[in-house]
Amino acid sequence: MPIFGGKESNVFEAINRHLEMVGLTLEKLNEMIRIYLEGDFEKAEDLMREVENYEREADTLRREIETMLYQGAFLPANRGDYVRLSELIDNTADAAESAAHVLILAKPKVPKELKEEIMQLVDASLKTYEYVRKAVELLNEDVNEALEYAKKTEEQEENADKLEYDILKKMFESEKITTYAKLIWNQVITKIGDIADRAEDASDQVMLMAIKRRG
Repeated sequence: MPIFGGKESNVFEAINRHLEMVGLTLEKLNEMIRIYLEGDFEKAEDLMREVENYEREADTLRREIETMLYQGAFLPANRGDYVRLSELIDNTADAAESAAHVLILAKPKVPKELKEEIMQLVDASLKTYEYVRKAVELLNEDVNEALEYAKKTEEQEENADKLEYDILKKMFESEKITTYAKLIWNQVITKIGDIADRAEDASDQVMLMAIKRRG
């Protein structure tokens, strides 16, 4: 059963729309990277524009949430928690857009021997976000379950971090990948890993809020 009502319920509805839009940003990045790795650079650039559009929509929703909060939803002591949470969630979309920009602007040669592992990292980072998204959705329903999903977020971030390290290690040890490609893919892979990192940051905030609420 929802814990809050009235203005607070409206904020939760806006938060859920924001979560969805951030999720769409990440899904479009996933598609963009897959298409890029298949060698269709023109289509990948079109998809980058869609990543930008979704990220822009997510940013608009974040600002709407902040406006609703400062217009009186929640007690003043709790408003800052929700402002901070929406900012942290939005950072995952920012990381996705940043990865898209570097890849499309620099257009490094595709490292064929690492294509599968790069997509595994993308999937792992997006899964990290899905866990924190569930944790946020549960804040208004069941704080104990929200805590469980926040913990799952942290565990999944560790999985993504290991994948990121393994890819970078293989890449820098490879004699087939040019120095330029290594430098650019290092940035792209790190930014994909940042999605998981930012999701974990948001899960820390969920934990703090859930513990406060549980007393």
